Amino acid sequence: MGFTMGLLGGFTLTTSLLYLSVQLHTRNRLYQSALLTQQSLVLENVVDPLPTPHAPVNRQIRLGAWETAKDRWNQELESNVKKLQNTDWSAVGERVEESISSVWRRAFQGTRDVIPDAPKK
Repeated sequence: MGFTMGLLGGFTLTTSLLYLSVQLHTRNRLYQSALLTQQSLVLENVVDPLPTPHAPVNRQIRLGAWETAKDRWNQELESNVKKLQNTDWSAVGERVEESISSVWRRAFQGTRDVIPDAPKK
């Protein structure tokens, strides 16, 4: 390793260590500042407490027919999704099977009665 590479390696190592130590020092000071601010607020509230805030009033602002239409759409969509989530799909499947089988039976029972037997020779 030559003089230049040694010099650059040492410079890189030294600046890295300085940078990391300054960053650690900065973060520690910021954390201590936040703690001191919090403790100051706690002590101020013990001596002179803040008044309790009033409960916010629930106010809904309607901007017009477009907003009303969007609200209705959202309510209808929400009710349809809830209906889909609460549906017993196995019962629906059984009802569909029963209706298809009854249509199938009616279709083929009706054709037996309509089609006469073929004439015998």
